[in-house]
Amino acid sequence: MIKLIVGLGNPGAEYTATRHNAGFWFVDQLARDAGASLRDERRFHGHYDRGRLNGQEIHLLEPQTSMNRSGQSVVAVVAQFFKILPDEILVAHDELDLPPGTVKLKLGGSSGGHNGLKDICAHLSSQQYWRLRIGIGHPRDLIPEGSRAGAKPDVANFVLKPPRREEQDVIDASIKRALAVMPFAINDEMERAMMNLHRNG
Repeated sequence: MIKLIVGLGNPGAEYTATRHNAGFWFVDQLARDAGASLRDERRFHGHYDRGRLNGQEIHLLEPQTSMNRSGQSVVAVVAQFFKILPDEILVAHDELDLPPGTVKLKLGGSSGGHNGLKDICAHLSSQQYWRLRIGIGHPRDLIPEGSRAGAKPDVANFVLKPPRREEQDVIDASIKRALAVMPFAINDEMERAMMNLHRNG
């Protein structure tokens, strides 16, 4: 059963529309669905509120630390206040290895080079939390075919730029599909959530 849903992103208006903030986009919409109003909570180093989905209470969090210190915020909620277990946490984040429009649920695994996930793993001393991987594509896909040999994709610059309009449209659609399966996730029906989400891309 999912009790805490965390969206990853960078705080600050200059980052609001950038690819790295896909996790924030998801939690912002989920908060509206759950009747929650995220607000600054200093003890959690982030924006936080509780809401209800499908009759269940859910904690919602957007760390307001830098991305590579996201674990500080998560562990404050989990360890110091609500005693939530790692496998009761879902972290929504941007995923370079999935194309825009694709969204996947999975439990555990490595951080895949994502600094937010890496810091959460370190603070929880566990990789066994759920991830909602929101595809944003990879900059290597933007390199012309004939010049890919030896070309080094600029990942840092890519994630800190807004998606193109056509990318944003399909990312928004993937977030909508993910929101539709959240009632299953919080009711301890993760297999059903994954089946429905992955069946639709």
